[in-house]
Amino acid sequence: MTAAPSPDSGPAVAGPEAGARALKLARETFEIEAAAVLGLKDRVGASFAAAVQAMLNLRGRVVVMGMGKSGHVGRKIAATLASTGTAAMFVHPAEASHGDLGMIKPVDLVLAISNGGESDEITVILPVLKRLGVPMVAMTGNPDSTLGRHADIVLDSGVEKEACPLNLAPTASTTAQLALGDALAVALLDARGFRAEDFARSHPGGALGRKLLTHLGDVMRKGDAVPRVPADAPFTVLMREMSAKGLGASAVVDAEGRPLGIFTDGDLRRLIERGVDLRPMRAREVMHPAPRTIRDDALAAEAAQLMEQFRITSVLVVDADGRLVGAVNSNDLMRAKVI
Repeated sequence: MTAAPSPDSGPAVAGPEAGARALKLARETFEIEAAAVLGLKDRVGASFAAAVQAMLNLRGRVVVMGMGKSGHVGRKIAATLASTGTAAMFVHPAEASHGDLGMIKPVDLVLAISNGGESDEITVILPVLKRLGVPMVAMTGNPDSTLGRHADIVLDSGVEKEACPLNLAPTASTTAQLALGDALAVALLDARGFRAEDFARSHPGGALGRKLLTHLGDVMRKGDAVPRVPADAPFTVLMREMSAKGLGASAVVDAEGRPLGIFTDGDLRRLIERGVDLRPMRAREVMHPAPRTIRDDALAAEAAQLMEQFRITSVLVVDADGRLVGAVNSNDLMRAKVI
């Protein structure tokens, strides 16, 4: 059941006027928030570099704090830092006054976020943090505030105005905080030499994690599931092997198990279209020589790139000695969510 509008909320605008006003406000919001973010560009300087260096030198964690909307931003910043190589966590300042301060150690660094810099829940714990000897970076729109004066390093996140028509709801200010937090994370990951592989290790359940951490050995067909025939195998044997294994192709191998060629459904179709009598043929006569192969210690994503580059649907997998140990096709990679 939909609640009735509050009588104190003012007159509602309906019809075409409502749509036009909504579009106008949306565009103004984008302009105001874009200006707020761009305004940070000229204000980052020595204090930003000092904050990055302090976080790089940490033996502990970056402890992010913030109340209200700044707290929501703080949670996101802590998560971004943690996923990009900087140990970080969020501690709610109100809970800190009731025991959670025990989570913060002298080896940590506090990143306190408050637009006005006067949040009671933060200012009340500042003396305790000082006594613990915990260094503090303040992210605030008011460097002269209580928070700004107590901090070791101040990052100015101030904005000229909020996107809210009343200039009250945190909008542009929280966007600026998010952007400044992202800038810290980017600078830190670059300084740490953080790579895509490192990111994947902290995101094993995501698409990037699957692409960068899944090896061919995890998804390829192995053993008897790999279709293969010797070079002198009759065409009928080749077809039975292809049908039984369901890869849509079969490897043709030498006596030591090294691939000499491959025969695919596409090859069969083209031979039939040409009217070739296949019954007396041997595998060596119909195979496509010098097939594309990939090492068994490669990433599954590399097999996907090989398929895309050469417009093929199957790849043979070989070991360090060039012997056939597996096979993979595009359906295998899709089931593994690599592509």
